[in-house]
Amino acid sequence: MRKIYLQKNSLTALKSLSIVAAMAWIDYYRILGVSHEASDEDIKKAYRKLVLQYHPDRNPGSREAEETIRRINAAYEIIGNPETRKSYDRLSWGVESHSEAVDLATILQDMERTLVEEGRKELFAVMMQNLARLKEELMVIRKRTVAAQGYDSFVEPIVEARAAEIVGEFMTDAMQGRAERLVNVATQMMVSQGVVSRHDEQGIRRLSHRLETALNKGRLQGIVSALALFYERQ
Repeated sequence: MRKIYLQKNSLTALKSLSIVAAMAWIDYYRILGVSHEASDEDIKKAYRKLVLQYHPDRNPGSREAEETIRRINAAYEIIGNPETRKSYDRLSWGVESHSEAVDLATILQDMERTLVEEGRKELFAVMMQNLARLKEELMVIRKRTVAAQGYDSFVEPIVEARAAEIVGEFMTDAMQGRAERLVNVATQMMVSQGVVSRHDEQGIRRLSHRLETALNKGRLQGIVSALALFYERQ
């Protein structure tokens, strides 16, 4: 998307955005001045209004304004696209909102927990829709457990190992697409938060991999949770 740089015009507006930037969680809707229920067209209109209001011709030179437009562009890139907006909404609901500034590690941990839960819920639902397969897997796990320790019980490391073997069988192209969007949006959100510099390409790749790992961890937890629900010791 073509970047448009805004210049200083309203100190009040800039200060309000600076407050948002200083908080632990950035609300992209707030940055664009729209509600969470705003239509896609309303978001587009709000963005265009900001562009007109803060056009460089009307507001000659300001470093602070460059930072402001960067945040506005980042917000529109996410919630201005219907698909990435859905991912952002899913991720935002699961992230804790802090009233005071906290360190970047806490922000990242919040996001990782959210992605773990997204993965867990998704694969749990998939397993619950295939009870016949779930029971087959319990039989496989039971045999491995008895072979390993001589008696039947729910041994999480054994269950987790089996979950890791079979998780790929349940992943559809649609699920993979949603997962990629979630990780991409989560990465952009973390970059906007300052967890990693937007100029640090290697750091962004590591961040993306870390977030993907969190989502995959949740997927395994979803399978384990479903198996635990139906486990009965024999």
